[in-house]
Amino acid sequence: MAKFLLILLIFWLFTRYVLPVLLRFVVGTLLKKQAKKFGQQFGQQFGQDPFAQPPRPRSTPAAPGEVQVDFVPPQPKSKPKPEEFKGGEYVDFEEVK
Repeated sequence: MAKFLLILLIFWLFTRYVLPVLLRFVVGTLLKKQAKKFGQQFGQQFGQDPFAQPPRPRSTPAAPGEVQVDFVPPQPKSKPKPEEFKGGEYVDFEEVK
């Protein structure tokens, strides 16, 4: 009986503490290998964003004290101003019990 309990204790300790560490290591290694293969398939190196746009070279360097803007976001469509809103009519609320 003591031999069975000792084997059961060793098995429990192995599955509780050793097996998760081994699985994390194996799965992490496999994922890194697949990510590297995926990156090579698209001509990228591992760790770089495959969808990131490469930086564009500046056509003319900005003079000291000047600001150069590379991207201007599109302006949102004009929202109706509060004074343009005609609104609806007021409806009384009556609580019914």
